[in-house]
Amino acid sequence: MTGNAEHETELAPAAPTNDDHGHILVVDDDPQIRLLVARFLQRHGYQVTGAPDGRAMMEALAHSAIDLIVLDLMLPGRSGVELCRDVRATSHVPIVMLTARSEESDRITGLEGGADDYVTKPFSPRELLARIRALLRRARAGQGAPASQANALVTFDGWRMDLRRRELQSPAGTLIDLSTGEFDLLLAFVEHANRVLSREALMQFAKARMSDDPFDRTIDVQISRLRRKLEADASGSQLIKTVRGAGYLFASTIGYHEGQSA
Repeated sequence: MTGNAEHETELAPAAPTNDDHGHILVVDDDPQIRLLVARFLQRHGYQVTGAPDGRAMMEALAHSAIDLIVLDLMLPGRSGVELCRDVRATSHVPIVMLTARSEESDRITGLEGGADDYVTKPFSPRELLARIRALLRRARAGQGAPASQANALVTFDGWRMDLRRRELQSPAGTLIDLSTGEFDLLLAFVEHANRVLSREALMQFAKARMSDDPFDRTIDVQISRLRRKLEADASGSQLIKTVRGAGYLFASTIGYHEGQSA
């Protein structure tokens, strides 16, 4: 694979034009497939980022708000199934697995690894588009949030985050007063826990859920305010860590719970 071929996959993104559109990450070591899929999806209004391997995939996830991943099963280095499991450890972003094999065992392996759907090569771009649209509709069902936030309650380190009421309760049972921007920022951290996120990525993640709070003025001020509120009632625990030269990391194990919050 030549450097020029790889450069061609990073096409200028097409701006989304309705709620069905979003940012798609295409992970395949074949530059022609990346280019084909990227151009087709961009013609249909999607923003597309290409990645040839797992390392580039993880970099894209850390620096961009990705709505869905198209992931090849057979990749150099770590396989698509291994990468799928890595993503599933911290995120519920929809994943479509691409495979050149038609055996049932490969399809089952991909689904058991955490993929939401699969397409067998050679595939029709229109079929892939239909599956992407269906998964994004499912992910945005409910309150219009990502699939990982369809549940009513999120917990971490004794904290309880009620997504329907947009309330945060401390381990001591105290309701914490958060602005709209602070709540959306915390939600972005929770959805991408234990991953280093750049300032730009955090702004992008949180803006997807912004309503009336102008988040893009000073991300560092928002993070500082949120950090103070969390640490003031957490027995000295530091949940938001600064990673010098890279960004921020939310260090906690996240729990998602269905049904009404307590």
